[in-house]
Amino acid sequence: MSESAVRMDEAGELRLSGVLDYRTGPELRRQGQSLINSSKAAAVVVDCSAVEKSSSVGLSLLLCFMRDAQAAGKALSIRGMPEDMREIAQVSELTELLAHP
Repeated sequence: MSESAVRMDEAGELRLSGVLDYRTGPELRRQGQSLINSSKAAAVVVDCSAVEKSSSVGLSLLLCFMRDAQAAGKALSIRGMPEDMREIAQVSELTELLAHP
């Protein structure tokens, strides 16, 4: 498994990667919040296609990023959510909330 990370790419997309769990969540939270706040884009896309494994912490991160974007006056959309994250979202009844930009 690779190191967990959140990075802003050249296109202004936030890219989550690696394992999202209780060990990696707090630092990814801080880094993601900072990247969203510093982004000049009016809309932020969070690309989860490089996430290898996620607990409910991954969904919590996405919800936090949604709040951060809203507080910064930016739209946020999520792309490439892995199956394990989708299953947790479905069980948690968060599918609709996470699907809206």
